[in-house]
Amino acid sequence: MKTGIAAILTVLLGVAGLPAQQKQVPAATDPVEQYVVAHRQEVLQEFTRLLAVPNVASDTENIQKNADALIAILQKRGLKTQLLQLENAPSAVFAELPAVPGKRTVIFYAHYDGQPVQKRDWKQDPWQPVTVGDRIYARSASDDKAAIVGLLTALDALQARHQEPSINLKFFFEGEEEAGSPHLDKLLAKYAGFLKSDLWVICDGPAYQNGQPLLVFGSRGVVTAQITAFGPNRPLHSGHYGNWAPNPIVEIAQLIAKLRTTEGEITIPHFYDPVRPLTEAEKNALKDLPNLDAQLKNEFGLGRSEGQSSLADQIMKPALNLDRIEGGGTGPNPANAVPSSATAYIDFRMVPNQTPEIVQEQVEGYLRELGFYLVHTPPAPAERLEHPRLLQITWGPGYPPQRTAVDAPVSKAFIAAEKTATGDALLVMPTLGGSTPSFLFEQQFKTPVVLLPIANFDNNQHAANENIRVEYLMNGIRIYAAVFANLGKYWR
Repeated sequence: MKTGIAAILTVLLGVAGLPAQQKQVPAATDPVEQYVVAHRQEVLQEFTRLLAVPNVASDTENIQKNADALIAILQKRGLKTQLLQLENAPSAVFAELPAVPGKRTVIFYAHYDGQPVQKRDWKQDPWQPVTVGDRIYARSASDDKAAIVGLLTALDALQARHQEPSINLKFFFEGEEEAGSPHLDKLLAKYAGFLKSDLWVICDGPAYQNGQPLLVFGSRGVVTAQITAFGPNRPLHSGHYGNWAPNPIVEIAQLIAKLRTTEGEITIPHFYDPVRPLTEAEKNALKDLPNLDAQLKNEFGLGRSEGQSSLADQIMKPALNLDRIEGGGTGPNPANAVPSSATAYIDFRMVPNQTPEIVQEQVEGYLRELGFYLVHTPPAPAERLEHPRLLQITWGPGYPPQRTAVDAPVSKAFIAAEKTATGDALLVMPTLGGSTPSFLFEQQFKTPVVLLPIANFDNNQHAANENIRVEYLMNGIRIYAAVFANLGKYWR
């Protein structure tokens, strides 16, 4: 009976037919492998207990419960812990082992908050973890509590065999990453003394789409924009006034066509001028990445992809994504009317050396060249009458991109250390497609940043039925342990 239910849930939750992780080279340190096997159930129990604490970033009461739970988990392992706090901001959780003079210090970052949930879209309560087949389903199962449990279990594995890490270890777990980290820069400045290190490692994101382990040396920056066009001051009958009263949805549609092509090329003048060319080392890393475009197009039901390059190559470029268009109301029965306004929601992904400030200047300059009068707050009636082509543009929070040189000494050392667990299966990527706070760490501390993801790519992060494949978590533990044990040996 249980087998039958599991099979049905597997189909309902959409796990059938998805790519399996490729077999990795076993960890070079057999005792770590033995620990992972022997303590598998104990690890999963601790993981599911942590997943059961709701963690939506805006839920301040439960966010504090998560922070308190993490303090207890860390103290159980003998780490020195502290809540790093700012007024009206969730606590960050900091922990460290006693420092050994002469060793490099590395801070491992993850976040414990999660995205909002729509329970009606889930197959089970997102705060009651469910194991189906080889996956655990719950909010933040992959993004990002798996990394927290993986890091601490890796430390357990080393301590169980009385092995000192080759580096001084610090941990920093943020509580508002999914809200855009609005207080992170001030938090880093306030507690800069605690957070001094030689390297930051961001433990977030998925492995490569075919399951191979991935090491990433940067992430794209991001900034959002809402652009609103205006028509009549109230909706008008489309028969009586259509083709006479300007339609703001049409205005927005025409505007979008002037900002980018259907092949993903951004047509804002000089938009690509600041982009830093890839180095030879970065180009070589991209050449070594398997091309999975055909597999992914089949997986996602795509008849084509944008641009003339592979997905990995496209991620190295800036992007303009249209998130949503609003106008004319919602519902199954639209009115035959000229709407009063329409809004396009856009996110820009940036690569070195772009910044949000440069993007804003370029976009607004181009819109003015097109003949638009720009405002940044809702226009007054007199402004709407005075300016025949009027746009309101509202910029959201953002941060620049960051990228550490693939061939820097620390990068070569990290690759060598991780390969003690993965062998030659390890893939190297210059830039993550998504955005992380890596720039803030680099800017504040003038230290390199790398990203060490472990989740399966089909984990449904930010969506219903988020999940982690258990073997990805276990492999992550092996990888973290290998880095703890070996990075200092290679980084001289």
